[in-house]
Amino acid sequence: VKLVESGGGSVQSGGSLKLSCAVSGFSHSSYCMGWFRQAPEKEREEVAIINFDGQASYGDFVQGRFTISEDSDKNTVHLQMDRLLPEDTAMYYCAAFRFKCYSAGYWNSLKRGDNYWGQGTQVTVSS
Repeated sequence: VKLVESGGGSVQSGGSLKLSCAVSGFSHSSYCMGWFRQAPEKEREEVAIINFDGQASYGDFVQGRFTISEDSDKNTVHLQMDRLLPEDTAMYYCAAFRFKCYSAGYWNSLKRGDNYWGQGTQVTVSS
């Protein structure tokens, strides 16, 4: 399984970026794809996740600024980020789970660290 992120970069506060995650070698009837982020000296946090049936969920801090989507071929996951803030600065990681989002399998996989991760893409927002 391979996840490759792209689209990170530097932008001014209020700007937009679109992250993409190319997925290969991953094929499960029930799955969850998502974006997480981690800033220096902070805990990793969930940004947005999307279930195999298209249902999406977002971190509280998103407040309608980001949109997660998946291409029809299910091979690419995007994160459109608008109205970016300096506090959005972090390394953003794409993740894939072999379980439905928020299922017991999802949480156990996240806890064990045996889901799949990309290498990350840096997002820097200046004020």
